[in-house]
Order: sequence, then C-alpha cells, then structure tokens
Amino acid sequence: MNLDLGNWVYNWAYKYYIEPIIYDSGYNPVNTVTWAILLGISILGLIRVFRRMDLKMDEHLVLYTLPYVLAGSSLRVIEDAGLIKPPASYMLITPLIYFLVFFVTTASLILTRKFLGLNFYRIYAAIGLLWTFTILAALSTVGVQRPMVPVAILFLGTFLTGVIFLLRRPLPQLNFLDNKYNLAILYSHMIDASSTYIGVDCFGYYEKHVVPTYLIDLTGTAAIMYPLKLLVLLPVLSILDQSLEDKSLRNLTKLALIVLGLAPAIRNTLRLTLGI
Repeated sequence: MNLDLGNWVYNWAYKYYIEPIIYDSGYNPVNTVTWAILLGISILGLIRVFRRMDLKMDEHLVLYTLPYVLAGSSLRVIEDAGLIKPPASYMLITPLIYFLVFFVTTASLILTRKFLGLNFYRIYAAIGLLWTFTILAALSTVGVQRPMVPVAILFLGTFLTGVIFLLRRPLPQLNFLDNKYNLAILYSHMIDASSTYIGVDCFGYYEKHVVPTYLIDLTGTAAIMYPLKLLVLLPVLSILDQSLEDKSLRNLTKLALIVLGLAPAIRNTLRLTLGI
C-alpha cells in the first residue's frame, strides 16, 4: 500500500512539476497555482527581511532592482538558444530560474546593504547591470535575425499604454494610473502582450500559460492578450492602492507585477530578435 502511494505521489509530482521543467513544456493548472502561492510567500518573506534590515521598498530600490529583472529574462534566453546543456540548463527553466534570480538578487541586496550601509544603491544596481551585460555578450554570439521586431513590440506597447493613460481624463476610474508604479506595471504588461501577439500571430510561436493558451485557441489570435491583461490588471491595481496600507508591501507587490510583465516581455523580444 505504501509503495503504491509512493509511486502515485512520484508520478503525480513528475507529471505536474518535473516533466514541465525537463521538457520545458510550459504550465498546467497545478504548477500554475503552486508557483503563484510560492510567489506570495516569497513577497511576505522579503517584507520580513526588509524590516529586519530597516529597508523600505521605495522608488529608488524598485529602479535599482530592474537590472536584475533584465538579467533574469536574458538568462532564460541562454537556455532557449541552447548555449547551456542539461542538466545545468534546467536551472534556467521556470520556475527554477525565478528561484535562482531571486536568490542572486536577494543576496546582492543583503550583502551590499550590510557592507555599504545606506549608500548601497549604486553598487547594488551595478552588480545587476554587470550580470545583464555578461549575459547579453554571450547571446550576441547567436546573431540578430529580426532587428525590426523590438521596434514593433515597443511601438505597440508604448502606443497602447499611451492611449489607456489618456483615457484617465474622461474616465476618472483610471486616475490610479497617475501613480508611476501603476503606469510602469501597465507598460510592462502591454509590452508583454505585444511580444506575445507578434510572436504567435506573425512568427508561429506559441503561448505556454494555461489561460492565455485556452483563449488564444478559442479566438484564433494572440491579440486577445490585450483585453485579458487589462481585465486583470486594472482592477488589481485599483484594489492594491485602496486595500494595502503598508507602503513597502504595496510597492513590493507592484514590483512583482512589473517582473511578471517585463520578464516574459524581454525574453519573448530577445527570442524573436535572435530567431530562436
């Protein structure tokens, strides 16, 4: 009986967690919920670390953390390009790559804060930038195949963000977009939606997340990502500003939302540009 139960648990874990990593087959309902829960736990854990170190998640820290987002997204493309082989490449597949980037970023933050005191910001950002440039240098060996793709993605993302931003005048319900964090979140997700749209509709790529995949198959176009993003993001941003009184928790949550949009956007854009 115990042996049968053990085999069932192993097969269940292999199907929903291990297999998607080994074969990079994407997401399923089980691991999607699991990673979302782990994300929430990680945010709460970081809040405790911040309080112990007397740190605040302000606009400076958000800005200086962005190089690590760029590094993590570029690092994912290293695996896409086949520059690292299994089993080492498994660390560059979701969700393991999120844990890796989270560990490096947190370690860099804690160490620079400990040894440099309140003047840690620039060195902290410099480490992230150095990491990013090192990864991009490695990717440059692959060669650029579609130089106009990033231009098109940035144009679409910027245009749509600008249109929605202007709508806050006739629609007071969108006044929360005056907040720079909220606008940055919207922009990162419009870039992500644009990269998905161009990748799927123009170049035959496919989406790996459960709900977007279903809706793309249902509608026949990845343009559905735009209304899907807006239907989720706009209410969430409005609720965050009204319900979370702890500023550090609110800003850290918003940083997580920026990462969830910007990370796949950069990865998709790099893949499309490099033709991999």
